[in-house]
Amino acid sequence: YPLNSPGGWNIIGQTPLQLFDANREPSVLLKMGDNIKFFPITTAEFKKIKKSQKAKLISTDNNVIGIKILKQGLADSIQDLGRYGYQHVGINPTGVMDVAAAHITNFLVGNGANEAVLELHFPASVFQFQSDVIIALSGANFTATVNNIAIPINTPIVVTKGAIISFTKLVNGARCYMAVKDGFAITPWLNSSSTNAKANSGGHYGRILQKDDIIGCSIKSDYSKQLGKKDFFILPWQVDVKGIYNKDNIFHILLGNEYKFLLGAAKEILIDTPFTITTKSDRMGYRLHGLPLQLQQPLQLISTAVTKGTIQLLPDGELIILMADHQTIGGYPRIAHVAQFDIPKLAQMQVHQPIQFAIINNEEAIKKYSLQQQYLLQIKNACIFKLTEYLAI
Repeated sequence: YPLNSPGGWNIIGQTPLQLFDANREPSVLLKMGDNIKFFPITTAEFKKIKKSQKAKLISTDNNVIGIKILKQGLADSIQDLGRYGYQHVGINPTGVMDVAAAHITNFLVGNGANEAVLELHFPASVFQFQSDVIIALSGANFTATVNNIAIPINTPIVVTKGAIISFTKLVNGARCYMAVKDGFAITPWLNSSSTNAKANSGGHYGRILQKDDIIGCSIKSDYSKQLGKKDFFILPWQVDVKGIYNKDNIFHILLGNEYKFLLGAAKEILIDTPFTITTKSDRMGYRLHGLPLQLQQPLQLISTAVTKGTIQLLPDGELIILMADHQTIGGYPRIAHVAQFDIPKLAQMQVHQPIQFAIINNEEAIKKYSLQQQYLLQIKNACIFKLTEYLAI
């Protein structure tokens, strides 16, 4: 085991070697095909080697100017679009749960799509800005206020140094995203700023944000002219997101490799009956409750690749939808995959909300995803034009 984790097997030994180290290249000590030989050492030797192997944490410099956390939220973290290309060595992608909201909040402040953002869960952290900055919020509506005055989501806002942003009431959605113009000063790990809490790497010290943390900002502009003596100033445009988050609870699915092994009745249940998101849900996956699904006969599967949106059938007949922090491989039957264009809406579903599935083919799924990407590109271009025009005044 490269990282600490619970287990039920007999422990026959332990190595002091650091199997995983974010500062090392490669980060993973062992790879597929390596030959391993074990030999005994004394307790003193174990402690000496383990001490020399201790990994350092990668993060931003807490001495820089940025955003200070005055009060810790439920599970807020720094994320970008994910750390892809390393599943073969056991490093999962992580990244934002709602890719569309992350795009929108970055575009609103003139950032690129993959700039790191704050992913907030309600109750969210309370932040204080240590410099003038342009921010934007998108995704869930947590009733944000700056110095106790309500501000809208899906619009850019110039905020003054010393102002405090709080989130007072959950109106809708599950995750709110905040971006700052020019981005956060985060040291990337494996080409990504996303927090991987399991690996204790990426983001801000590889963990959720805590009270007194300071997240550095890459401030490159002066906004004193726009602010004057105001605490904040709302820029006069807003993004319409209704096309991405329609209000129905229907989620389109592509049939998975093991769908064919379901009983006929189970196939009908999958499409004809609703499922409820349970409290056993997190960034790794959504556990669903509903009528149990049964296989034609027990399956012995070799663990194989899974991804965000994969729907697995658990031994008790219930389902789990894998999300941003999903494992790299899985051994449960993959009966379906949520179409990528529906993942943003899925990421904003709350515990106890019902969802229902509808089958879609590859061609239609690609078409709908392409339309969504075109809409996001339109938002990007419009925001660049508006922001450039406004800041030039």
